[in-house]
This record gives sequence, C-alpha cells and structure tokens, in this order.
Amino acid sequence: MTGVTGDVGTAADGGLPWPLDIIARRPRLAALAGALCIAFAGIFYRYAAVTPETGTVYRCLFGLPLLALVAWGEHRRLGPMPRRNLRLAAIAGIFFAGDLTLWHHAIEAVGAGLATVLGNLQVIIVGLVAWVVLGERPSRSVVLALPVVLVGVVLISGLIDGDAYGRDPVLGAILGILTAFCYAGYLLVIRGVGRDLRRPAGPVVVSTAATALTAVVFGVGVGTLDPVPAVESLAWLAVLGVTAQSAGYLMISLSLPRLPAVLTSMILLAQPVATMFLSIALLGEAPSVAQLGGVVLVIGGIAIATMPVARLRASFRGESAS
Repeated sequence: MTGVTGDVGTAADGGLPWPLDIIARRPRLAALAGALCIAFAGIFYRYAAVTPETGTVYRCLFGLPLLALVAWGEHRRLGPMPRRNLRLAAIAGIFFAGDLTLWHHAIEAVGAGLATVLGNLQVIIVGLVAWVVLGERPSRSVVLALPVVLVGVVLISGLIDGDAYGRDPVLGAILGILTAFCYAGYLLVIRGVGRDLRRPAGPVVVSTAATALTAVVFGVGVGTLDPVPAVESLAWLAVLGVTAQSAGYLMISLSLPRLPAVLTSMILLAQPVATMFLSIALLGEAPSVAQLGGVVLVIGGIAIATMPVARLRASFRGESAS
C-alpha cells in the first residue's frame, strides 16, 4: 500500500458508512492500531501451536465474518463487483495462501520476529518482478537498497554465524524470501482490481475465501491440515483472524491512502520492528548479534526503497525558507 498526500476527509470518505467513516477521519490513529494488530500476527500464530496450513485456514475463516459484513454493506450501496475484479481477487488469494503458509513455516524455522522482517522484503521484490514481468523499470532507490538487503538476509540466515537463532535459520531465510515473493504476487495481482476507497472489503473477502480454500486443498493433499484444533488453539486463531486478517487490514487499508507518503512509510516499517521486539519479549526468541545486524540492514534497505526522499527534501527546504 502506498500513501498519498492530501487532506483527511475527502469526497471519497462520504461514501463510507459507520464505523468505517470514523477510521477514515482518524487515519493516524487507525494506521497505528492496524499496524499493531498485524504486528501481533506472528505472536498469536505461535500461541495457537498449530500446523502452518491449519493456521492459514483458520486465520482466514475467523477473519471472514467481519470482512463479509462490511462487503455486504458495500454491495448494497455500490452494487456488485465486476467479474474481472472477482477473478483477479481470487487469483490474488492463491498467492496470499502461499504467503501465509510459507511465512508460518518460516516462523517454525527461524522465529516470528526474523520471519516477519524477511517477509517484508516484498517492497523490493515488487519492484524487481514488475521490471522483469511488466517492463516497469525499478526506481534508483530500489536498486540501491538491493545489496543492503541481500547482506542483511545473509546475516539473518546464519551462514556466517555459529550462534544463529532458530531451528534452521538458513531454511527460514529461504522461506522468508519465498514468502515475500508470494506477497509481491498478491500485491501485483490485487492492484489490477483498482483502488476504490469506498470498497475496501469486497476484493479482500474474495481473496480471503480463495486463500482459505487453497490452504485447505494443499493441507489435505500433504496431510498437514488439522480440521479440529484444540479449543485453546481455536481461541488464539480467532484472535488472529479478527485482529490481523479483518480489523487490522480494514484500518490499514482505509487509513494509509489518506496519510502523507512519509508517514505511510514509517508506519509500514514500524510493523516488522514491533514484531521483532514482541517476539523477544513475549516468545523468548533470542536472535544473535549478527542476526540483529541483519535486521537493521533489511529494515534500512526497505527504508531506502520506500522513503520518499525527494518529498522529504522539499519539505525541509520549505520549512527552512519559511
């Protein structure tokens, strides 16, 4: 998601019902709350103690009711979604199933904090994939960020560190990169649906349902889907689905387009950093010094790729001239 500059409360907000209009009118608070919901996703998955495929299925199933309720209201106000958008949203959901399932496997291999940092590499990968597949030349900032990020990934993987944290940090790094590729695919497909700020939930209901169905088919096929998890696991999965999959997404998707690009970049960068701290504090994860250095490099590389430097310079010049 990218932010756009402008005043909060534009004409597009007028088509939003309660309580979505409240979120749109308070984008800073909503963005922070949404980022915090998503930051806890890896923690709640760990607490659930289920297989990766089971986590994907139930996260989506528990997230669907709230999204479907909002989407039903959108349908009543705006009419049905075009069939093309429905197809694209369903395809995007297949990519998202890969994203969530691979991310869960990465968590098992290298921990929730490091896996989340690696999963956020989609910012770099989207630019590279768009260049190769769509012919969209990447920005100079993405090219500059790439070597920084690659060094960070090597440090996180533990290739040069005998004290690296994780059951299999090399595998975790590989899975984290594959996670980012799947999420990049999701973003590239879902952007074909268009960005109608009055309809934040409709496409996501379709993609979430497709994600759940894809994960069910895959989980049954490989024999790793638990159809009836323990009650405590279901409770944590319900918390995960309501916070990260539905409420967190709605707050993020409604607020970020209404915020300045600089603030958007800062909030998106804060989410993996928050997960890193939460995983250490709540899960007892203990990344090595080299891995933490890798985290700094990866986050720094993402910052290089996403921070609107030109706007920052223009803003500082404007302030100094005033």
